[in-house]
Amino acid sequence: MYTFDSRIRYSEVGEDKRLTLISLVDYFQDCSTFQSEDLGIGLSYTDELGAAWILNFWQIDIDRLPALGERVVTGTQPYAFKGFIGLRNFMMETADGETLARAASVWSLMDLKNLRPVKPTDRMLEQYKVEEPFDMEYEPRKIPLPETDCSDLIRLAPVKVMPEHLDTNHHVNNARYAAFTVTAAGEAGVSMPPDRYCIEYKKQARLGDVIWPVVQKASGENGSAAEEAVTVALMDGPWPDGTEDSREGWKAADHVYAAAMFKKFKR
Repeated sequence: MYTFDSRIRYSEVGEDKRLTLISLVDYFQDCSTFQSEDLGIGLSYTDELGAAWILNFWQIDIDRLPALGERVVTGTQPYAFKGFIGLRNFMMETADGETLARAASVWSLMDLKNLRPVKPTDRMLEQYKVEEPFDMEYEPRKIPLPETDCSDLIRLAPVKVMPEHLDTNHHVNNARYAAFTVTAAGEAGVSMPPDRYCIEYKKQARLGDVIWPVVQKASGENGSAAEEAVTVALMDGPWPDGTEDSREGWKAADHVYAAAMFKKFKR
């Protein structure tokens, strides 16, 4: 496993003086970037290929978030390649080996000119050493969206994509999508951090696009281990109102940039 050491900075914590969920996402994303750069198959290499690794899905399980000044180790390892898909685990632990968080992720290698998936090169497959997947529960990679006519949907104010939201691929950074979902969940009264956070990326938002967040809450029932499950969808336009005309022919899946699930488990 590839790892790097760090210490939790003031700029990475929230009001509770603990690492924020978004900063944790940044740590994980940086870790895989560092590994690729150190192996010589980082951004310069993928730029030459005219390709990029695009994140499709995160699942992050949180035991606890580290406190300000705490020393941590962040690690990552690929655990499978299937055609153009790469599967990768992440972890964060204390310097003493206490597990803080674990994650699973799904990535696609894309040809940026033709906007088509491509298989990893032989050099990539040689450099990325595949290891055994973490022993953890793996969620389905598709996050269910709210029903079009659901009555308990919370509609929130739209957000315009600004330059600071963009990454090197000129669309909204993965962590910024996550930040939008965390902000929306917080505005809807969801407590942070969740025990499990999942986000599925559906399509790219670019500079000037407007993102419309919606939130749906659900309590655990029928024997579910989840005490609370909250869905946040980031849409490319306003969710239809209650009129039949506004809903006719409209499908949520056609209009979603990303969808996230926040879960709290029964203890």
